[in-house]
Amino acid sequence: MEPMILYAILAALVGLLVGSFLNVVIYRVPLGENIAFPASHCTSCSHPLKWYHNIPLFSWLFLRGKCAFCGEPISKQYPLIELINALMWLMLFLKVGLVWWFPFVAASFSALLALTMIDFKYYAVPDPVNFFALGAALISPKLFRIDLNNSIVQALIAAGGLWLIGFLVSKAARKEAMGSADVIVAGTMAALLGFPDFFIALFLSAILAIVPSLLAKDTKVPFVPFLALATLIVYLFDAQAAQLIDWILYG
Repeated sequence: MEPMILYAILAALVGLLVGSFLNVVIYRVPLGENIAFPASHCTSCSHPLKWYHNIPLFSWLFLRGKCAFCGEPISKQYPLIELINALMWLMLFLKVGLVWWFPFVAASFSALLALTMIDFKYYAVPDPVNFFALGAALISPKLFRIDLNNSIVQALIAAGGLWLIGFLVSKAARKEAMGSADVIVAGTMAALLGFPDFFIALFLSAILAIVPSLLAKDTKVPFVPFLALATLIVYLFDAQAAQLIDWILYG
């Protein structure tokens, strides 16, 4: 078997393990609980789980989606997050290859996935997870550039620009138009994508959010999930995004 195929499989398996940890983050962080203690337990009966109950994806299938102790259904969110994160890590590896900064890019997108689920469920974006996503996104070859392509500079420009727009709109509308969490996510997006891809992702996120916003009517619609999804799409298909921009500008 080719070494790169083995590395790709390894990336997916690590993504599966990280996905299992993301479920802990998604469940505990919004509740203010420690992500390390106590040990994993059933959310229904609180019985501590055995190690073989925590094998990502396979344990859920083996237990047929039910707790081994009380028989209560285990949320389908757990295997779905594990599977989605594994596939995401695989796609990212196929995109960037075997480079030293791959784990940081993948970790940043995993944190964005956790933020997506938390925002959908609680309409909240916890700062620890948000800042982790930003910190991981900054660690790339661009971090060592001494020009406008530096990841920190681009993150500051994007976050600062979005904050200024939100500030001006809030003043004009006399109500808060943008949360600080969105500003931090913008910094993460810019650190991962750079310019002009950041603006493409920002535009795409607005398009993705249009239909859910119209359907929701008076219900609040979280925006971070659309920012995260648009960032992943543009990161994976940056060449196609550049071609689209050229077509729009020059025909």
